[in-house]
Amino acid sequence: MRNNLNDATKGDLERVAHLLADAARPATLAHFRAAQIDTDDKTGTGAGFDPVTVADRAAEQAIRDILARERPDDGILGEEFGTTKGQSGLTWVIDPIDGTRGYISGTPTWGVLIALADEDGPIFGIVDQPYIRERFVGGFGRAEVTGPSGTAPLVTRAHRPLSEATVLTTFPEVGTEAEGRAFHAVATRARLTRYGMDCYGYALLAAGQVDLVIEAGLNPYDIQAPQAVVEAAGGIVTSWDGGPAHMGGRVIAAANRDIHAEALAILQGV
Repeated sequence: MRNNLNDATKGDLERVAHLLADAARPATLAHFRAAQIDTDDKTGTGAGFDPVTVADRAAEQAIRDILARERPDDGILGEEFGTTKGQSGLTWVIDPIDGTRGYISGTPTWGVLIALADEDGPIFGIVDQPYIRERFVGGFGRAEVTGPSGTAPLVTRAHRPLSEATVLTTFPEVGTEAEGRAFHAVATRARLTRYGMDCYGYALLAAGQVDLVIEAGLNPYDIQAPQAVVEAAGGIVTSWDGGPAHMGGRVIAAANRDIHAEALAILQGV
């Protein structure tokens, strides 16, 4: 499918992707850092805490309304409202607020994730941070960030040894006990490790600020937009076994193939 899209179609798809991100900004900002945010726990059990807010639902609904008008034949996979089958062979993969825990805590590391995928994975992606007004775009020959300082290209870092690298993840425990051991085996060899980054970590990787993002327990809507942006910027995104990452699970995103191979060998050796 990706090889059958002409330039005009790609341009229109990119236009629609930006419309979706534009619509999600006011829907998310309307509630960000409010004294009270209408929040539910998806677990429904009290075991752990998986929040969803009125802003998550409003942003995804705003996105779906635009897709119904602009791209009615495309499929949709959204975190809050599930799957809508399409007929075009293209699917919009949406996380209206990636990092809802950060969102309700007032931190600016959450983001709106919009990916366009075919049967082989994402072909275009946007990671948008509405509060600081940064939009990271990757795909169709484009890799750039637009923000308060203007527009700049996205280029991942050149190789440096793991001992000089910066590694990001969201949760200190990463996932299961075994997954945590594997992550920390990499992190203890790195110069610097930072936590709580959500999707913004992948944006920083694409921008050449860090070297690795390693996570587990991801869903397709968590990774497809970041994957498109990182790969467009020159990075590599795979599963922990080196295979495709677009369906989620255990994911490693790296600035280049050398540090990816170095970290992957450690993950697989634990």
